[in-house]
Amino acid sequence: MRDAVADAEAIFRAGLARVDPLAMMGRVLTLDGDILRVTTETECHAYDLARYRRIYVLGAGKAAARMALGLERILGDRIADGVAAVKEGYLETLSRIRLMEAAHPVPDARGLAAAREVLALAGKAGPDDLVIVLVSGGGSAILAAPLELPGHRLTLADKQQTTRVLLACGATIQEINCVRKKLSAVKGGRLAAAIAPAHCLGLLLSDVVGDDLDVIASGPTVPDPTTGADALAVLARYGVTDTVAPDALAVLTDVAAGRAPDTPKPGDPAFTHTRTVLVGTNFQALLAARDKAAALGYATVIVTSHLTGEAREMANLFLGMARDIAEYGVPLPRPACVIAGGETTVTLRGHGKGGRNQEMALAYLAGLGRDAKNAEDAVFLAASTDGSDGPTDATGAFASLPILRRGQALGLDAGRYLADNDAYHYFEAVGRLLKTGPTNTNVCDIKVLLTP
Repeated sequence: MRDAVADAEAIFRAGLARVDPLAMMGRVLTLDGDILRVTTETECHAYDLARYRRIYVLGAGKAAARMALGLERILGDRIADGVAAVKEGYLETLSRIRLMEAAHPVPDARGLAAAREVLALAGKAGPDDLVIVLVSGGGSAILAAPLELPGHRLTLADKQQTTRVLLACGATIQEINCVRKKLSAVKGGRLAAAIAPAHCLGLLLSDVVGDDLDVIASGPTVPDPTTGADALAVLARYGVTDTVAPDALAVLTDVAAGRAPDTPKPGDPAFTHTRTVLVGTNFQALLAARDKAAALGYATVIVTSHLTGEAREMANLFLGMARDIAEYGVPLPRPACVIAGGETTVTLRGHGKGGRNQEMALAYLAGLGRDAKNAEDAVFLAASTDGSDGPTDATGAFASLPILRRGQALGLDAGRYLADNDAYHYFEAVGRLLKTGPTNTNVCDIKVLLTP
């Protein structure tokens, strides 16, 4: 008899293994004598390291430590110096590159200190140097340097308040980073500007739906196509113009009016010697998950790598597919596995604890509570690839009718927990949180629906 919960976890972990940064760096980077080659499915570049006086390494994000470990194994003592900012606990043992821990998703003083270290090392690079920048999801919060402008006193506290407001209002990561780029000394291509005139190679692990380079960690090494007016429009769209930090709003207003400099745009000289390469994506993880599901005997389909929207609304999509599989054999006959990737959002309405994946799993349970017909055997898993779903120690959660029944036996009302955004405590009580610990990677989320 199938253990669908165990199968769902195995399928998720197969996807996770595919985007392990250490293995990924070994696939993408090869060193033949002095020639460093960067090869992906879509591009290939060669760097003659003999032409560079020094090689520096900078990094930011949840996967930066493991990416740095992979780079050290390839370049060794060719690396003159390096520093990378990582989420607290996302560490590796390195010999050439210093790691600095910081908070996520709201920046803290350690992130500010790390950003200053990164900018200081970037400033040492000259025209005969190569700076390799390792960028992954989480870098926006982990690398936090307020933009210094004459007439403004933008502080870390201003950025913290603004970040909290944006995270709570339901804005997408594209919208959040549009605002954050305008307030930062490193985001929106400003790190590339600090590195110039040195040569810069950015290696990006994408945690963004659609893999937009300027959105991943707020695009520190790529041009920023957004404007100050775009950032103000985000605040207006979600009705938070008056709740972000006043000094942050003042900076955005001056940028929009042309009274303060905007981020560097396409064609800016800062990018003359800069190249940015995408080395890992959510879709690659989904392919590996699909292969594992097939090996376990499931008819399998990837429905999308672009799943967005409110987490609790998207839960209805998966519940509907579970019913269609059971009743009609579409989109697949049983035993069936439906896989999706992307990153949803949560609009905070209550005061509980959780993350977007736990919220989606709880919304799935709440739907079962209203009507479980034709979904009695299905198991749903929603999990993040970075190992931390929201500000919790859980990766995600499982949902099924037996899990709902267990909650009911404990006197737990899934709908009430959902209304309070308190998925963590619900799944903690029923014992169906998935916890992997820090994965040192980050390529959005993976959803697995099994109908045995």
